Amino acid sequence: MNAVTWDQRERIIALLAAASADPEVRAVVVTATGRGFCAGADLRGAPATGADRVAGDVARMIRIGAQRFIGAVMDCEKPVIAAVNGTAAGIGAHLAFACDLVLAADSARFVEVFVRRGLVPDGGGAYLLPRLIGPQRAKELMFFGDAVSAAEARELGLVNRVVPAEDLEKTAREWAERLARGPTRALALTKQLVNASLDTDRATAFAAEAVAQELNMTTRDAQEGVASFVERREARYEGR
Repeated sequence: MNAVTWDQRERIIALLAAASADPEVRAVVVTATGRGFCAGADLRGAPATGADRVAGDVARMIRIGAQRFIGAVMDCEKPVIAAVNGTAAGIGAHLAFACDLVLAADSARFVEVFVRRGLVPDGGGAYLLPRLIGPQRAKELMFFGDAVSAAEARELGLVNRVVPAEDLEKTAREWAERLARGPTRALALTKQLVNASLDTDRATAFAAEAVAQELNMTTRDAQEGVASFVERREARYEGR
């Protein structure tokens, strides 16, 4: 069920950082093999410290582990698509919700499993869900821990589109290729603006928007976009 080990988490964080830095990478798809997307965290893969736990250890583990993992998705400078092929539970659900676009197979399920284990949601769940579906619905999912079908997740606003399981990979590739043909730096700046918008006041958001547009106008893609409009032709973006 693809529970995330410590090694896997570090590998994914490194891959996302590499995608941000590589101009040849224009979009990212996060998906899984097998019958599950991600069953949550597998703490058995964590490195042993050899010392007794002291106050602050758990908070530190969450900061450098689950929160850093989800932050890597949100901070990736390329569009990130989640292609959810099966159950996404715990941090697996938050991994999907942190992505910019979420595709789900009709067989997928999302579970805020933490309450079933007597735990507080981590991995940014209490940050992400209220912003996606509002605090009341977020609390319902987190308080009860009930599984939510792909169709229900779509109705709630957690998923962009639900497709038959056999069409998931094809649809994810089509979306990724469409994004990869776009103005990559403009998409990165748009992602930053949207992600920050709910945490800032209007003046700050407007100032950030102006700076983003200023930065973007220095890119070749912005110049190509304007030129293609003037010349009445389709733009050919390079991601630079």
